Amino acid sequence: QVQLVESGGGLVQPGGSLRLSCAASGSIFGINNMGWYRQPPGNERELVAGITRGGSTNYADSVKGRFTISRDNAKNTVYLQMSSLKPEDTAVYYCNADVLSVLLLPKNYWGQGTQVTVSS
Repeated sequence: QVQLVESGGGLVQPGGSLRLSCAASGSIFGINNMGWYRQPPGNERELVAGITRGGSTNYADSVKGRFTISRDNAKNTVYLQMSSLKPEDTAVYYCNADVLSVLLLPKNYWGQGTQVTVSS
C-alpha cells in the first residue's frame, strides 16, 4: 500500500508564492515519474509539471518561468515552488507518482489534493 500526502496549499495574494510538497510512503521500491496536476473550478484536471527520476522536467506553458518542480529521491518527495501567482492558478493541486512496489509491481498513485487560492 502506498500513500501520497500533499501539503503547503492555502490562500495567497496575486504575485505571491507558495511551495507544495508531496511525500510518498508505504511499500516502495522506487519511484519513476512524479508530477503535479491541477483542477480549476468547473474544469478538467490538467498537467502542471512533471519530473523524471533523473531530474528532467516539463511544464505547462501557462506556468513556465513561474513554477519550479523538484524532487528528493531519498525522501520520496516532490515539490512545486510557485511564484508570481495569478488568480487563474486557483485550483485543487494533485500529486501523481509512478511507483514500483517492493514486489516490483508498477502502479500509478494520486494524492488527495490540496487547495490553492489566489485572491486579494
